[in-house]
Amino acid sequence: MEKQPENKKHPRALEPFTLLLTIGLSVIGAIIGMQLIVTLGISANTAIIGALIAMVISRIPVTLFRKYRSVHRQNLIQTAISSATFGAGNSLMIPIGIPFMMGHHELIIPMLIGAVLAMFVDAAILYRLFDSKVFPASGAWPPGIATAESIKAGDQGGKRAGWLGLGALGGIAGSAMGIPMSAFGVAFIGNIWALLMFGVGLLLRGYSVPLFGVDVNKLYIPHGFMIGAGVVALIQVTTIILKKKKTDAASAVEKEEPYTRTEKDTSRALGFGFIAYLVIALIIALIIAIIGGVITKMSFGMLLLFLLFAAFAAFVHEVIVGIAAMHSGWFPAFAVALITLIIGILIGFPPLALGLLVGFSAATGPAFADMGYDLKTGYILRGNGEDMAYELDGRKQQFIAGMIAFGVAAIAVLIAYKGYFAQNLVPPVDKVYAATIEAGVSGDIARQLFLWAIPGAILQIVGGSKRQMGVLFATGLLLLNVPAGWAVLAGIVIRAVVLKVRGKQAETTMSILAAGFIAGDALYSFFSSVFKLKKL
Repeated sequence: MEKQPENKKHPRALEPFTLLLTIGLSVIGAIIGMQLIVTLGISANTAIIGALIAMVISRIPVTLFRKYRSVHRQNLIQTAISSATFGAGNSLMIPIGIPFMMGHHELIIPMLIGAVLAMFVDAAILYRLFDSKVFPASGAWPPGIATAESIKAGDQGGKRAGWLGLGALGGIAGSAMGIPMSAFGVAFIGNIWALLMFGVGLLLRGYSVPLFGVDVNKLYIPHGFMIGAGVVALIQVTTIILKKKKTDAASAVEKEEPYTRTEKDTSRALGFGFIAYLVIALIIALIIAIIGGVITKMSFGMLLLFLLFAAFAAFVHEVIVGIAAMHSGWFPAFAVALITLIIGILIGFPPLALGLLVGFSAATGPAFADMGYDLKTGYILRGNGEDMAYELDGRKQQFIAGMIAFGVAAIAVLIAYKGYFAQNLVPPVDKVYAATIEAGVSGDIARQLFLWAIPGAILQIVGGSKRQMGVLFATGLLLLNVPAGWAVLAGIVIRAVVLKVRGKQAETTMSILAAGFIAGDALYSFFSSVFKLKKL
């Protein structure tokens, strides 16, 4: 991979041709994101697709295209298409589908305005938190590693490319046989304790009925666990920010892993996030008041509570999704938004307010997680922070590329949503949210949530902020994917055996293979999803 001369600037996101590529691929990414979310209910990670397109362009024998052999320009391109895909699908189409499903079409545009603002704030907060104690650059961020290794392999070739190619073939073959190879690959990269809890949670959710005769999901056990673990995780984040260096030894440890974001930066970013979400909630409420909606059905006290809870829920949703994404590469955004909705029902907000609440909550998290993956890719490509000035410059350029992509995604959704909704094509999860609002919840559910929040909180306390055992266990419980559970545990066992036999020197090879597994799974998932769309 190319070495950067001292004082050399990182390639600019606003270079004319790079900007043109960014916009063009963002349009493609937004279309992919919208189409997949309304037809299959999923989003595909298009980062590697973007990197491959940039590599192909760089091989065109024209002087203008040769500079795209730079891994850093390829990083900007993959950041853009990935941001547009998750932005259009997860951050925007899901929120605006909720008022549509509730029959309040006049609230689609207000919800879109709020979701767009939340998406931008979401990404901006991650940019300001990346490489802090809370969200360190050294964290796993598995899809980011997979994309970085793919770009490096295309640039360097040699053994690295061979191992990555072998892993990618394994990822494609395994995925074709129904094995979640991304889950298998993650087990080679992330924190073992966190992933162990994730795998156990997945298996408990899948086998709870045949083994215990109980459906843990119907008893709201996963939701209770996540509430307890999430509250403790938030306290742990706050503690990290407020904790002072007490001894010289602590300071020495700090120097071993320098962060580019200080505790002050972190507290400012989180404070900015909460205030920004509060302002966005107020903007949505004012727009709806003008239209003649939900504010007229709430007292001033209830309205104030709604605004504070909406901002807090969006903030917590973002942190929980970010933690899960960093450790496992999976984020339970749909499920955590559902938890927000259930708590809102228990508080007693009117139905329309609940729809806006869950839509606002769902808009936060996906952009946060995706930006984390992309910045991790860039961090690796730029030398893992060896040249801090170059790292910060490159990170800023990625942020600009991502924001442009989010803007393109917003315009694409604004243009396309009427066509989708006219065909009754709405993200499937919106039907769940609308049905839950209509059905309401009982006092028994409140008791279940409180009861199971206790062990969730205890597990999170035991694991601590680095392992995040409670949040990852709850994430596993919220997802119905038994094969992924077995894949994670099998990967952990293989990882432990290889490290025992080969020692630490095997870690690099395992990481490259894992990146290949994840990349192969992403490629197979993307192209199989596109093939399914053609059949519809």
